Formats: sequence, C-alpha cells, structure tokens
Amino acid sequence: MAESNKGKVVLVGAGPGDVGLLTLNGKQWLQKADVILYDHLVNPDMVRFAQKSTEMIYVGKKEGIASIEQEQINHLLISKAREGKIVIRLKGGDPFLFGRGGEEIQAVQKAGIPFVIVPGVSSVTGVAAYAGIPLTHRHLSSTLSIITGSNEKKQGDIHIDWEKIAARSGTLVFLMGARKLPLIVEKLMKFGKSPETPIAVVQWGTTARQKTWTGTLGTIVEISAKDKILPPALTIIGEVVNLKPDIEWYEQLPLFGKTVVVTRKGDQADSMIDRLRELGAEPFFFPVIETIAPDDWSPLDNALNNLSQYQGLIFTSVNGVRFFAERLKAIDQDIRELKGIRVFTIGPKTAEAVRDLGIRVDVVPEDFVAESLIESIGKENIKGKRFLIPRATVARETLPEQLRKMGAFVDIAPVYQTILPSPSVEALEKRLKEGSIDVITFTSSSTVNNFLALMSDKLLPYIKKAKIACIGPITEKTARDAGLIVEIVPDQYTVSSLMDAIENHFPS
Repeated sequence: MAESNKGKVVLVGAGPGDVGLLTLNGKQWLQKADVILYDHLVNPDMVRFAQKSTEMIYVGKKEGIASIEQEQINHLLISKAREGKIVIRLKGGDPFLFGRGGEEIQAVQKAGIPFVIVPGVSSVTGVAAYAGIPLTHRHLSSTLSIITGSNEKKQGDIHIDWEKIAARSGTLVFLMGARKLPLIVEKLMKFGKSPETPIAVVQWGTTARQKTWTGTLGTIVEISAKDKILPPALTIIGEVVNLKPDIEWYEQLPLFGKTVVVTRKGDQADSMIDRLRELGAEPFFFPVIETIAPDDWSPLDNALNNLSQYQGLIFTSVNGVRFFAERLKAIDQDIRELKGIRVFTIGPKTAEAVRDLGIRVDVVPEDFVAESLIESIGKENIKGKRFLIPRATVARETLPEQLRKMGAFVDIAPVYQTILPSPSVEALEKRLKEGSIDVITFTSSSTVNNFLALMSDKLLPYIKKAKIACIGPITEKTARDAGLIVEIVPDQYTVSSLMDAIENHFPS
C-alpha cells in the first residue's frame, strides 16, 4: 500500500477553549480528518473546520465520569486508522500535559500505526494569560510548578508530596482541582504556606464564560463555598496573582461574557465569528442555511450563451456571484463575454466579490437593499433595455417587478438554492433554557425562517429572552412578522455594521 493511502493517527491539542488558540497546524489537520475523536472540554465550534463527511465521535470525560474507557478509545484510534483513515484525536489544552496523550500514542505505536503529534496551547499558560496573571515575573516568581488537582482513583487524598510543594517559593498551578480546593488549601497551609498567600481560581478560562475569583489561602475556601465554584477551573497560587488588576484585559473587552448565535452558513460566518471573538463574546455557531446548485441550469446556460443581448447584469448577493462565475467556467466561457454589459450590485461585499473576478462594478447603491438599487437605476433611461439577474431560486420579486414597470426586460436565472441543513439542536436548546444566550443574529429573511423551523414551539419563550439582531429592515420585518422582538438593527446593512450595532447596544 502506498504511504499516502495508509491511515494515521494525529494527536491534536485543541487549546484551552478559545478557538483562536487552535494552532494553524491543528486546523489544517482538522480540515483533512476522516474521523475526529474529541473530549468534553473541546470547543464544539472547531467542528466547523472539518468536512461535512467527517465522522465525529465523543469520547470525553465530564466531572471525572468517562463516557468511554481508555482501552476503547485506543481501540477506536487503531481500528479507524487501519481502515485507511486520517484519525484526529482532539484533546483540550496540550495533549501531553495531564491528557493521557502519551498513553494513547504508545498504544498506536505498538499497533504499528503512523502518527503525528500537534502540540496545543496548555490551559496553564492560556487561561493564566486570559485572566491577566503572568505565571512568572522577574521580581516575584522565577519558578513554576504544575500539579494535577484530581485523583482518578477516587481516593480522598491526592498523591502529592505536600511538604515539598508548600516549600516552593514560585508560582503553583493546580489543574482540575475545583472540587479539591479545600483539601489543597488545607495541605499547603499545614506544611507552611502563609494564609496570606494570594490565590486565583479561573473558571471556563479563555471563553466568554470566564470568571475569576481572587483571595488568599485563608479566604478562598469561604469564597468558593459561597459562589459554588465548579469545574472546569484552574487555580493559580503565588504573588503574581496580585498583578491581575494591572494586566487583566480579556474580561474588560466590550462584549465579554456575551454569547452570540451566528446563523450564517459556514463559509460566510468566519468574519462574524472573528469579530465577535475580538470583542470578547462567545460566538455560538449554528448555521441554518446551506446553498447548493439549482435543480436546473438551463435558464442560466441560455442566458450565458446569449450574453450579447443584455445591457445590464445585476448581482444581489455574494452567493450569486460565486455560482455565476463557477457556471461560466463550467460551460467553457469567461469574463470576456461580459464586455459592454453594465454591472450592478447590492451591497459592498457583493461588489467586492465581483471585483475579485476582475470585473468592474458600475453601480453600488447607497443603501444595500433592492429598493435603493431601483432608485439608482431609475436615474437612467432603461426603457427597452434587457437585464439579467442571477439569484437564488426563491427571492423577493421587488427588483424585477419594478424594473419591468420602468420599461425594462428582465430575465431571472436561478444560480443557487438555499436549503435547510440539519445541525444538532441539543446544545443550543440547552443554552437557551439556561438563559446563557444573549444575542441571536440574522443576516437574511431565510436565516430567520430556517432558524425558527429548526426550533420547537416550546423554545419560543426562551428565544424571546435573547436580544434579536437583524442586518437590515427586510430581515427585521421577517423576524417581527414571526413574533420576535427585534432590538438591534444597524444603520448600514452590512455584517460589519451589525457587529458595531451589537457592541453599541451593550453599555461598556
């Protein structure tokens, strides 16, 4: 068998939570994966990097309870790789730091399976940085000790030489120790740590749910009992904790703590997701729309084979541009066929997509809706002229109807159709019911209709508790007609302006 056809196991560190902390190498392997075995603390948003056909297998452990035994995980890695597949073992943080990554690779190596190891950003360094706590500092700490705070054998004590650990003068970091916090504090003080030693406990670090409690060894147990600190949490002990007020940044971002649902389709969601992360929000990726080729290409093919009859070409979306260009190439034509045709677009992104093809855009209306384009075209004498509109199979009829009233001939050519995907609703349903969804975004009427089609009627009261943000008045009307209360609509109907409007809606 050729080396390229052999299966392999790739151990990938997913980082501590923020998708942006996944390494470029890790992302590239996810894009190639045939199978992904993932843990409980892996951000589910990373799934968007995988192919639709990738098999996803949950093998995580929650609060000490494994969903599948380690031997079974090892068997899955080996058996799937022997089928010639690229198998990704996706583990939170860094897989070689209290992650059993070494054990899994030993099993894979013993079975003769090729493997690759992709390190990840450890929760130790990642969470501390997002909490604004430097683990070392020239004047405060020159050593760092990393200790596991869990005991998988479920014994009362943790097998640690407490006397030696307590004697260390640098920074101590305990992983997975939220439930053992009283024991950790008791042992450290018993063996000589001062009750005045600063301590920080960071829950859900590097995510919008991040929360940090600070205190001292003498006070943290009472604080923990009062606020019910639960896993996942990282504990940092040492003088460096006192630097947090000077260095904290993540928790100061304008949308920190907010969870925003992104309903755009996968390949168009990246700009929204990246911007939300920059603002400190947690993007909840829930695509409710998918675009595919139309059932019948003949209307477009007829138009493309007779382009010389058109004086105007109108693009209403980026999708329309993409499918139009792909079909032009598929029937062995190119952009030279568009010579002499005036090109109109709705919206700057659509115009940008056209220009990326090397085509000049003649008109982009001031407002990014059909009505504004009609007003712009109305300034010209279009009587008797013929326009081609490559668009979705189902779309608003305002534009072609008005152009015909103005005396133009209009041909509509479906270049794509939108369909309802089948994303898992369970995670979003849980978050809606617990009230941890702050904003739901809609960028078209289709996203509104499809989102509600995927939700059961019993979820509507929970949906209405979130802020509804719509990209423009057409989408807003669809949402209001469906019974939703729309609170956020930008002045300009672009994704960038929508993000600005969401930011401005919440007081800093």
